[in-house]
Amino acid sequence: MSNFKLIKKSKKSQARLGVLQTAHGKAQTPFFMPVATQGTVKHITADEVKNLGAEIILSNTYHLMIRPGEKAIKKFGGLHKFMDWGRAILTDSGGFQVFSLAGNKNKNGDSLVKIDANGVRFKSYVDGKSFYLTPEKSLQIQADLGVDIAVCLDICPALPATDNTIKEAVDLTIDWAAKTKKYFKKIRSKKPLLLAVIQGGLNKEMRLECLQKLEKIGFDGYNIGGLSVGESSKEMYKVLDFLTPVMPENKPRYLMGVGYPDNIVEAVKRGVDMFDCVIPTREGRHGRLFQWKKSGITNYKLRIMNFYDTITINNSKFAKDKNPINKNSKIPALRNLSKAYLNYLFKINEPLGQRLATLNNLEFYLDLMSAIRSNIKNGKL
Repeated sequence: MSNFKLIKKSKKSQARLGVLQTAHGKAQTPFFMPVATQGTVKHITADEVKNLGAEIILSNTYHLMIRPGEKAIKKFGGLHKFMDWGRAILTDSGGFQVFSLAGNKNKNGDSLVKIDANGVRFKSYVDGKSFYLTPEKSLQIQADLGVDIAVCLDICPALPATDNTIKEAVDLTIDWAAKTKKYFKKIRSKKPLLLAVIQGGLNKEMRLECLQKLEKIGFDGYNIGGLSVGESSKEMYKVLDFLTPVMPENKPRYLMGVGYPDNIVEAVKRGVDMFDCVIPTREGRHGRLFQWKKSGITNYKLRIMNFYDTITINNSKFAKDKNPINKNSKIPALRNLSKAYLNYLFKINEPLGQRLATLNNLEFYLDLMSAIRSNIKNGKL
């Protein structure tokens, strides 16, 4: 029985509405997952994330295995109890973080990451301790964390990359997905949903081959990985144009690590259901705020791509701006405090400034997803 139910397909695009059932409740798709990399959304409590409307968040296997460790979290009853989050959690496999370190070298010029047929060996960025992450180990960690949705360990090559590099990544990704599924069947505790990652860079043939072989193994959903890693938005959309139409209709489609608001809208129009990205929280910490171009978002025409602005609150022009940070916000502080005050907080390096900007951006992203779902429901997207 599938945990994903397709509710409606748009007649104007490939956009779709659905519901993903997890052990910790339902999540309405398309949805955006705020990123709680190390078991926390930076500067924000779990209760605040819930009140903003998030039904699911993302945490990271790599960071949590290093600190505090999955065994420590398991003793607390799992990640949900550890961080006081009662809704769904997805963990990525840790692979992207490991491979992003592959370019780092030690004093002898050797890579800090060693990949072989069975897994990847790397050293902790905290204390230099060696780890060996295999497909089985990655899933075991995610199961010990008690998450709702786990992801198979994969290889994510940075773009641009040679065809040989991409082919090697695809072959290992498929092999590791098979090993993960085999280990998954042995898990005796409550099992998470299991997603596999489609790799292949910008190569159509390799992408389709990867998808076909992963489908034969069989998973609860399929992730589109290896995008937003150096290619242009146009190149990313081209991949989605040929890939999503042949992905299983009755399974959720997850575009990993994407993206800016217009990227999300364009991907939804191409049939994507799930998103995550550090952009709203990272940009907030640097004083960049996402704001709607006109008041409110009711029936907003998201097919028009200039539906939002970004402002850099650190700019001197906001030093005397008496307008509220966000007059339409559900958060009193964003309605009542001025842009001038937020500008001042960033000037004095007061953490409250980063917190308010982060709240603003997460509210924007979650409201965006609500607007997207409304537009699909009403036949406008």
